[in-house]
Amino acid sequence: MPVHYELGDDHVVWITIDRLHAMNSMDMDHFAQLRRAWDRFGEEDDAWVAIITGVGNAFCTGADLKTYIPEITKLQKEISTREVEEIDGYRIDDGVRAVLRGTKLYKPIVAAVNGACVAGGMEMLGGCDIRVACPEAYFGVMEPKRGLFAGGGTTVRLPRQVPFPAAMEFLLCADKVPAEQALAFGLLNAVVPKEELRAKAEEYAHRITANGPLAVRKTKESVLRGLAVDMKEAYRIESSIATEVFSSEDAKEGPAAFVEKRPPRWTGR
Repeated sequence: MPVHYELGDDHVVWITIDRLHAMNSMDMDHFAQLRRAWDRFGEEDDAWVAIITGVGNAFCTGADLKTYIPEITKLQKEISTREVEEIDGYRIDDGVRAVLRGTKLYKPIVAAVNGACVAGGMEMLGGCDIRVACPEAYFGVMEPKRGLFAGGGTTVRLPRQVPFPAAMEFLLCADKVPAEQALAFGLLNAVVPKEELRAKAEEYAHRITANGPLAVRKTKESVLRGLAVDMKEAYRIESSIATEVFSSEDAKEGPAAFVEKRPPRWTGR
């Protein structure tokens, strides 16, 4: 089954991982599809916020260990032999890009975690800005249980996003952490009944789309770029981005709409 991409007239994209029989684990094809979905979201002007979720009782459980390792090993050998970057639409870095490692995607992403969120699912969660989950969801950095390493961004992002003791409990114990405990750790924004999950995710998305899309994107950009550098450079980045936003059309429209007591008409420019 595919990775579904649905853009509504509310500027919100739903990206749904649909591999029910394998608890939404990812083979090479699904990693490539998910990467392309993120690329499309980044490129489409009408897409302001994305919501990522899964079908059934799993959000995403990472790479399918039965198929992905032999598939990616074969691809790597073929790419090396042919001295090309891509074969039949597949790239070596599809996996890490699919879980949002190293991307420059500054549009907001909401995670609607409908079930198991482990391994690569946890990696991708680290690239999401708002996270809501149902009580049945659970979370885990499971790679050490298999003698593997979480190389999709988790060892870098998680200690920056939750308190250090919580991050290290996730990373070193490799336990399944229930949703309420993940909420207490600060990993999530909210836990709601499963039948309310979609509505809660959309509520967050619509609260974001009510704001100027350029200002929102640039705010996220300032945060992410600033986290990667020292304070002096972060302030320089912030000032540069502020200049760009304040000279935009939206920066004129927002105050004008306030004065005229009407909803703003955002253009994203």
